[in-house]
Parts: sequence; C-alpha cells; structure tokens
Amino acid sequence: MIAIFDYRLPSPALREYVRLFQIVGCEFPASMTVLPVKAYWPRAENCLSFFPKDPEKVAYGFDGKPIESARSRLYGQHCIATNRHVGRDFMVFQVQFQPGALFRLTGIPATELTNTFVDAEAIFSAEIRLVNERLSYTRHYTEMITIVEEFLLYLIGRAKKQARAIDRASLFLLNNPDTARLDWLADQACLSQRQFYRQFVERSGISPKLYARIARFENAMKLKNAQPNKDWLSVALDLGYYDYQHLARDFNEFTHLTPNAFLQQDTHSPERSFGKAET
Repeated sequence: MIAIFDYRLPSPALREYVRLFQIVGCEFPASMTVLPVKAYWPRAENCLSFFPKDPEKVAYGFDGKPIESARSRLYGQHCIATNRHVGRDFMVFQVQFQPGALFRLTGIPATELTNTFVDAEAIFSAEIRLVNERLSYTRHYTEMITIVEEFLLYLIGRAKKQARAIDRASLFLLNNPDTARLDWLADQACLSQRQFYRQFVERSGISPKLYARIARFENAMKLKNAQPNKDWLSVALDLGYYDYQHLARDFNEFTHLTPNAFLQQDTHSPERSFGKAET
C-alpha cells in the first residue's frame, strides 16, 4: 500500500484567498476487496477539490446512496457528516479557502452550495477542464502544486467580489469559535448585527453561530485524534463546551451518532490503514 499525506501552505500570493492545500493519496492492492470509507465530519470550510486518479463517491449520512464526484468539484459549507468512498488508486488535491474567498471568486451566494457540491467545470468551464487534464498527466503529486496555483491566480485576477471587513471577522471567528462574541465581531466589521448576519450567510452559507459551532466541533475531533487517551469530557471542557452532554448534542446534530459511535466510524478511514489520523 502507498500513501501520501501532504498538508502545506500555498504561495504567499494566494494566502488572502487560500488557507491550505491538502494532498492525500492512497493506493490499495487488488487483494484488498473492501476499500476504506472516510467518515467526514463537518468542518468550517469551503473547498475546491481535484481528483486526478480514481473518482470519489460521497454518501450523505451513513445509509445514503453514494454519489460519484466529478474530476473537480466545489464543496460548500456542510453541517452534516458524509461518507467518502475512495477509489483503489485515489488522490485528492483539496484547496481549502479562506472565509468568504469562494464567494469572492465566483460571486455565487454561499447558501447555494450549503450541504452540497457541484461539478467545478459547470462554474469555471474550459479553464478548469484543462487543469484537470494537466493534473491527470503529472508524474509526481508535487508537480500538481504549480498547476493548481496558476489556476487560482487566474481566478483571483477575475474575482467577482471585493474583500470586506466581515471576511476578517469571519477568520477571527474561525480561529476563536469558543470565545468570539458576535456583537463584538459585528462592531469590528462596522456593521449592525442584522447586516453582519446577512453578509455572513451570503459569504459563508450558514449563520455565524452555526459556523462557530462547526469550527469548535472540528477542533474537538482533531484534539481527540491527537490525544486518543483523552476522555470526551476533557475534550469538551478544553474547547469551551459546558459539559459532555453539550458536546454530545453537537455530535447528534452533525453526525446523528454519539461521540464514541462516530469515532468508531472514523477508524475505518483510509488514513487509519496507514497508521495516521487527522489532527
């Protein structure tokens, strides 16, 4: 079995728009008859993902029918867990955008992408079709970085919307989901609370309160993976939850499972086959 797990910052020219590149590749032998399935918890993110090798299928919930992904897709803000069915020779190059950046690049209200994904070729047409072709012919995944960065710079040069103060406020909320007060953030963005709410939903796809809950939930999963011997109560208290039940309610809403039941699903993820976990 062969695996690639490369998480890196983009070039400085892109960082106003892009938080992170996540490049994950897993090649499984023919003798492996049942391939791993990634239990993908909700994260505070909007992404552009490329699949230069075998396609990925996405199932909503744990009993949904898998939907085959296109060669590249725009992935909006999700509030529910999905199951990612990888191919035998799988690779994803995921561009994780800064808050509000996907809205700025496309002009598409983020609510239209909430809890769904779309074929990126339907949005970017011929330009991204060429990118998909170039990625499929690369010999090593590091060659993909230049191709993707060139395309992102092309998009930035044709951005549909300008940056606003709310984008900085949204980034602060992402990094401080358990302490940031929404009235203070609205004031920092020079907006009334009603204006802040409306613009946040337009640029992020969900309310600021729900966004903060998802960001904290994401931190809880990563902390548990980083410290597997840490009990859920300690995880909850470290991240600003009132108690275990407070955390468990978020698990129930976002995954329809208890913390331990979802963690059990996560043990079947592709990276676990290689002794890795998202942290």
